[in-house]
Amino acid sequence: MKTAHLTSLFWTVTKHGILLLVAMLCFLPLVLVVSASFTDQNAISRYGYTLIPTEFSTYAYEFVLRDTRSVIQAYGVTLFVTIVGSLAALLVMSLMAYAMSRKTLRMRRLLAFYVFFTLLFYGGLVPTYIVISQVLGLRNNILVLILPLMVVPTYVLILRTYFAGLPDDLLDAARIDGAGEWRIFFQIVMPLSTPAFATIGLLCALMYWNDWFLSLLYIDDPNLYSLQYLLYRLLGNIQVLQVNAQVAPVAVPASPARMALAVLAIGPIILAALFAQKYFVRGVTLGGIRE
Repeated sequence: MKTAHLTSLFWTVTKHGILLLVAMLCFLPLVLVVSASFTDQNAISRYGYTLIPTEFSTYAYEFVLRDTRSVIQAYGVTLFVTIVGSLAALLVMSLMAYAMSRKTLRMRRLLAFYVFFTLLFYGGLVPTYIVISQVLGLRNNILVLILPLMVVPTYVLILRTYFAGLPDDLLDAARIDGAGEWRIFFQIVMPLSTPAFATIGLLCALMYWNDWFLSLLYIDDPNLYSLQYLLYRLLGNIQVLQVNAQVAPVAVPASPARMALAVLAIGPIILAALFAQKYFVRGVTLGGIRE
């Protein structure tokens, strides 16, 4: 009995040790990026990248944040687009997926084929640009940062698969009690699908947060620049100043500035991922069906 207990304890400690080692290996690159952003450019040139800054310096952040107003405004635009876009995309895709998962919908196979077809074939950048900029007239409109990414076929198919696995008896019982499809979806399907909603919602938030290409194509107004596009422009300016050193009145912290840009870009979305973590655990509990 004692031997079995020691064996179990050994394997438990071993598994936790392996997981801790993997977590540290995943965390070290982030520490390296943060450390490099606070390191002097000359120190990086001499000693390379280290986990602890060899010569501490905040000049990279001072260089990047010279126009503080533009950065704060870009943060506001990106936060608005991420929050509103993720919620709207999650609602639209979940409603579409729920309709596709119901066997009583006559056109569900045709709808599923339409979604799957768009997953395989893309209309092209030029037709898309013409439709968005000329037909819809969404240039320099904040909606242009939300609408093109609102429906992702892969996420719709994932949600449809999850909804199809829900017990039909529970939904039929709700219909017998007089509940309509809207009430069934919002009061029964959504609480039971918290893990799926949390996962797809986080993926949508990452998609909106990291997008810069839509701003590059359709936004000319500096007041509507997204954070990623603003940082993309700053990175381009740093590269130009680095190549043409005679134009720059001061030294350009190229490597620390790149790391500072990465820290500014990933900071809030990491907090969002940590915040969404509790909904994964909570969703497993809510999604449990007792016999």
